[in-house]
Amino acid sequence: MSADQLSRNKATFNRLQEAFGGGDTELMSRTIDEVFRPDALIHMPLPVEATGAQAIKKVFTTLHQAFPDLHIAVEDLIAEGDKVVCRNTVTGTHRGEYMGIPPTGISITYKEIFIGRFTDGRVAETWGVVDLLSLMRQLGMIPGGFSPESRGE
Repeated sequence: MSADQLSRNKATFNRLQEAFGGGDTELMSRTIDEVFRPDALIHMPLPVEATGAQAIKKVFTTLHQAFPDLHIAVEDLIAEGDKVVCRNTVTGTHRGEYMGIPPTGISITYKEIFIGRFTDGRVAETWGVVDLLSLMRQLGMIPGGFSPESRGE
């Protein structure tokens, strides 16, 4: 793969991350349609029935409803061959229901890593690892994090 194509793939993946963290749902949806193939293979467990690009839309719509100020900071963006790897730090404030947990007002931070495989300039396949354990602890879903009792409520 040419250096020019590697740069384009990185720029495309970076654009996607910016749209995910920007809060504009129309821009996010449009960017997903442009960047992901409709039949993209998603190799990670997702709490939605949809597949491909539609699954990505549903996940990020849910996240933005729960964390309206969701922000994704790209820490590393590495391209080699037909793949781009992105390591991110995600922050936000829990202002809407998430996984059955009513809003807590808590600010959260967690890490994630995604790999996207490109075909003809679009994401055809993706793998992701999200630190849900950290997020669940921060929201008080499992021991070691926030709970109403720990805040005197």
